[in-house]
Amino acid sequence: MFRLTRWQWTTLLGLTLPPLFIVLANTWVVSSTQGRVFERPTDIPANAVGLVLGTAKYLPAGGLNPYFQNRMQAAADLYHSGKIRHLILSGSNQTPAYDEPTEMRKSLRSLGVPDAAMTADYAGRRTLDSVVRARDIFGQHHFTIISDKFHVYRALFLCDRFGIRAIAYGAPDLPWSASVRTRLREYGARCKAVLDVYVLGTQPRFRGQPIALPVDAPVATDTPPIAPAVQK
Repeated sequence: MFRLTRWQWTTLLGLTLPPLFIVLANTWVVSSTQGRVFERPTDIPANAVGLVLGTAKYLPAGGLNPYFQNRMQAAADLYHSGKIRHLILSGSNQTPAYDEPTEMRKSLRSLGVPDAAMTADYAGRRTLDSVVRARDIFGQHHFTIISDKFHVYRALFLCDRFGIRAIAYGAPDLPWSASVRTRLREYGARCKAVLDVYVLGTQPRFRGQPIALPVDAPVATDTPPIAPAVQK
């Protein structure tokens, strides 16, 4: 009877466990949240606040970033359809030349969203930071996430684990041929999200004083029950 040595077992596990974890983590993130992802303004319940997740306005090789354009158009569509009254623009401003929230504000202003309906969060360097800061800094426990469709599943997963009741509006995805690298990175990012909340205990990089938003109490949304919050 053939028996594997300890070294062979170690090698076999080392080869099979990472791919298995990738499959299981991605399946969990998507399947646990997909019922709260909407693609048309007419279908999504209203919320007082929308959290717009930032990305670069321009591509590294030059030209406008279509992900940025799609997110800004999605946010403007929700605002003009009355599904959102105020937008948190959450992104990074690591250098004076790279300022996602300011570029988001400029773009949304050009799409007819008034300045009074927008608040910038300059410390949203990661999706985890953005959703937790929306709760802890801006006092929001119910809101709508606005980003690319493939991205919002992870954002909702993180919201669930931090006790935030959220729904999401997914901007149209780009064709696979134009987005394969971004989508492949997202598979890894979902695995990192699982590790962040269940193994690493990751928290936002930056805190700060509470900031009150100029909105009334959040509009109630009919969303499925969320997972228990991770205890910190």
